[in-house]
Amino acid sequence: MTTAVQAAPAIRVQGIEKSYKDLHVLQGVDFEVAPGSIFALLGSNGAGKTTMVKILSTLLTADAGAAAVEGFDVAAEPLKVRESISLTGQFAAVDEILSGKENLVLVARLRHLKDPGQVADGLLEQFNLTEAGSRKVATYSGGMRRRLDIAMSLIGSPRVIFLDEPTTGLDPEARLDVWQIVKNLARQGTTVLLTTQYLDEAEHLADRIAILHQGRIIANGTLAELKQLLPPATVEYVEKQPTLEEIFLALVGTSGVAESHETAKERS
Repeated sequence: MTTAVQAAPAIRVQGIEKSYKDLHVLQGVDFEVAPGSIFALLGSNGAGKTTMVKILSTLLTADAGAAAVEGFDVAAEPLKVRESISLTGQFAAVDEILSGKENLVLVARLRHLKDPGQVADGLLEQFNLTEAGSRKVATYSGGMRRRLDIAMSLIGSPRVIFLDEPTTGLDPEARLDVWQIVKNLARQGTTVLLTTQYLDEAEHLADRIAILHQGRIIANGTLAELKQLLPPATVEYVEKQPTLEEIFLALVGTSGVAESHETAKERS
């Protein structure tokens, strides 16, 4: 008889606090993120989401508490943490003077990877940017820049990726593209911590959702678990207005539609 061993959390946060003088941004934040999952940190502007990401990515030091990424303490082993992660901020960190491929090659060289050109070509294809790869990034749309930005963050195959408000300012089509990219990352085994203020984004993407409010986690669970926090839904009857199609069919009937098709055939 074998006993299943639960994998250690990819991210563990315990009692994290951070203040700026009299402004208490984080006040004892606790959560864990399972490996290969999508975890959404949901909150309004100023809730402390970006501050939490900066602490986890070693860009900021917490005042109290502890945090670990891939088993490495963010305060004691920052270099190990940085080797395990990648961070995509709210605004695309791409060089507009360079082409898309040149941006990717630059990062691949900085990470001392073999054959940076091949790495770049592979990512351009993966993110549907091959045709635009030779163009300067200044000519890219917002969605293309965001795709390139995420592609750059994947160079070196990080095990954990932080996406801080990844769809801010994008049009609906570009948002859907980013959503698909995030889902694909998780399918490939990458752990994703996503910060967002968009409820639909968290609902569509996340395996677990934590709601950060006034520096504290006030709820944490799956979407189904969070729904249980509210009273059962009441059934209400709402008058449904007919569509134009329904009105048309009610007036002419299906036989009228068939007759119109037959007339069209005869004329042709």
